[in-house]
Amino acid sequence: MKWGLLMIEWRNLYRGGLMGISDLIPGVSGGTIAVVLGIYQRLIEGINGIFTREWKRHLAFLVPLLVGVLLALFLLSNLVNWLYDHYPNQVQFSFLGLIVGIIPMLLKKSEYKKTFTGQHYALFILAAFLVGLTALFQEGVADTITTYDSSTYVLLFLSGWLASSAMILPGISGSMLLLIVGMYPTFVYILSDVVIEALIPLGLGIVFGLLIMSKIIKYFLNQYFYQTYALIIGLVFGSLFVVYPGFDDSFMLNALSILLIFVGIYAAYLLGKLEHQD
Repeated sequence: MKWGLLMIEWRNLYRGGLMGISDLIPGVSGGTIAVVLGIYQRLIEGINGIFTREWKRHLAFLVPLLVGVLLALFLLSNLVNWLYDHYPNQVQFSFLGLIVGIIPMLLKKSEYKKTFTGQHYALFILAAFLVGLTALFQEGVADTITTYDSSTYVLLFLSGWLASSAMILPGISGSMLLLIVGMYPTFVYILSDVVIEALIPLGLGIVFGLLIMSKIIKYFLNQYFYQTYALIIGLVFGSLFVVYPGFDDSFMLNALSILLIFVGIYAAYLLGKLEHQD
């Protein structure tokens, strides 16, 4: 198999960009965006296939996706954070619309009317409840770590592992978990200022987290497909309670928020239609 430019799925650049932007927003999951884009199972298979004989095919899928994620993280982190600082509710409502828009697609793919039993609905409720609980831990902002030693490197590695393990799961936000453990401000600082000595342990943790969690997810998708989908739908549904920011005091801002919900729903519809044409 030849390694060439034609093999690379260049469309994954914009897909990765959307996933990268979502990973900057606490409460929003890159895994959820992967589901919106219709590439979630291929993402899991690609990560698991890096060390197989078909590694070239999987890298052709993953490399542009990773480049898109990294470009979004490094080039757009300041813009996204500015929007999030000045219009936090409107940003959240945009993603809320995206998440609402994806739920019908997930239900259709799971064929829930034919396949779901009491067991599946119990898994759905449990997953939604557990994700919804994370909304209780959003308060408080930790100090940014700007000096580094051996203990800090270990903390960064573990934080990267935790964040990537979460971000590959639909509905569970890596940024939200970093916020809960007090590492989100440090994460944003490291990315926006490109702190190389901190990026290395953080990046290694992210890689290990993705490799291990993807193997776990692949196993459950292969062995318990519909149960896993019930969990995924529950995770996505539960994330609605985490992402929902409440309303502003301003009528105009609230009107904009409501408008952006419908924009997000329509964007999810268009993305789903575009991605499932192939």
